[in-house]
Amino acid sequence: MSNSDLERVTVRPMDEYNQKLVSHVHPQNWVNPQPADVYDLVVIGAGTAGLVVAAEAAGLDLGLKVALIEKHLMGGDCLNVGCVPSKTIIRSARVVGEIRDAKDLGVNIPQHNIDVDFPKVMARMRRIRASISHNDSAERFSFLGVDIFLGSGRFASKNSVEVGDKTLRFKKAVIATGTRAAQLSIPGIEKAGYLTNETVFSLIQRPERLAVIGGGPIGCELAQAFRRLGSEVVLFHSGSHLLNKEDAQAAEILQKVLISEGIRVVLNSKLEEVVTVTQGKRLYFSSNSHRDSVTVDEILVGAGRSPNVEGLNLEAVGVKYDQRQGVKVNDYLQTTNPKIYAAGDICMNWKFTHAADAAARIVIKNILFSPFGLGRSKLSSLVMPWVTYTDPEIAHVGLCEHEAQKLGIEVTTIKIPFSSVDRAIADGEESGFLKIHHKKGSDQIIGATIVASHAGEMISVVTTAIVNKIGLSKLSSVIHPYPTQAEAIKKAADAYRHTLLTSNTKKLLGFLTKLS
Repeated sequence: MSNSDLERVTVRPMDEYNQKLVSHVHPQNWVNPQPADVYDLVVIGAGTAGLVVAAEAAGLDLGLKVALIEKHLMGGDCLNVGCVPSKTIIRSARVVGEIRDAKDLGVNIPQHNIDVDFPKVMARMRRIRASISHNDSAERFSFLGVDIFLGSGRFASKNSVEVGDKTLRFKKAVIATGTRAAQLSIPGIEKAGYLTNETVFSLIQRPERLAVIGGGPIGCELAQAFRRLGSEVVLFHSGSHLLNKEDAQAAEILQKVLISEGIRVVLNSKLEEVVTVTQGKRLYFSSNSHRDSVTVDEILVGAGRSPNVEGLNLEAVGVKYDQRQGVKVNDYLQTTNPKIYAAGDICMNWKFTHAADAAARIVIKNILFSPFGLGRSKLSSLVMPWVTYTDPEIAHVGLCEHEAQKLGIEVTTIKIPFSSVDRAIADGEESGFLKIHHKKGSDQIIGATIVASHAGEMISVVTTAIVNKIGLSKLSSVIHPYPTQAEAIKKAADAYRHTLLTSNTKKLLGFLTKLS
């Protein structure tokens, strides 16, 4: 593919920040290199999983020839339309929440005079994204020794991939093409138009009225952010409560917060039709057998993902896939073609950046080291934490109670309300809690959920304990600085220790105390 044939990629608006972004992650002047005779590894997709696989393989100093193919923007969803832009605007939205609650802390601020400069919020996001983008750039990965090919890659034979007019022969390959927002079968929505995570960050003007479809993490995060930034928001969710996959009590806390902030939450909803009217986009829906409608300026779809399997010609190399679930892999992330692996959203239920990173490292070990008898790593061995970045945050790791029950594991749950944690009381953040589930009759931690303003910063302590098989007894001996909200973890561990004091033990201690 010559320079003139390279598809031009733009990111709206093409201001100085997005021009810088594009110059890093899909430079228009890029010239694809002349392919090597054969590559040890060809990676299709330069999102988190693909980038980590390519960087790790090239960085081992083993003389491996590595090629990385990307048809759109290097950095994938995380950099361009996911983690980085969303958390940047969530930070601005959190400041609004802090100002709103300042009166409770003795700081009087005119509540109706919070001036949110939405264009500036979005410009700050674009500036930060551009400043980070060099980490994922074509230039940087080329410097690392990876051959970068910009364009659409497709399997041409059992050991080759085509990119434009170039053919890349490989010994092993990795599919890391990720997912995209799923299309919804709502009559009229395509004609009316809607936003997804791939387009919402291109906004430069705030939508005065916003409908968000989907009460999962993306929907809840962006619904709260846009409400705090000044939009009227209605949040539609098909389930009976938000965040179906989370602890029900945690989801209930967040649901109450969103409603208290003025978000209209419509549960058990079925969207029937979208019609363009003079006033905007009108959504007709039913909820609990009641029909209604609402008119908005923009619709944001945050429900469901579809795997990017189209155009890869997977049939040519015997890689089985599903249009909904993506590429099929075994526990070693190997596809039905033993020479081809997959990693990231394209093949995993965990659709997180850190999950894609961890999976990429499994792939590297299984491709490069297991042939020499150094062992194979399994996806099922990972202990995966996740965070919903609302305010408060909801963080989770391991099993929930109902999941443990399905596996036949009896658990005991220790719950520490933040209303009993001094730092949380001082911060005015008492509504959350910490739950730790441990195996009944043992101090082995099975899982945990934290609801707090900075729950994401705390969950790693519990994750570390699970990974390293550190039980509640040892956690109890860890000294936490006072006062911190993370002290809730020590309180839970201490609560477990107290359960070890049986009535007979207490009697014995009382007797020995009298003797002393």
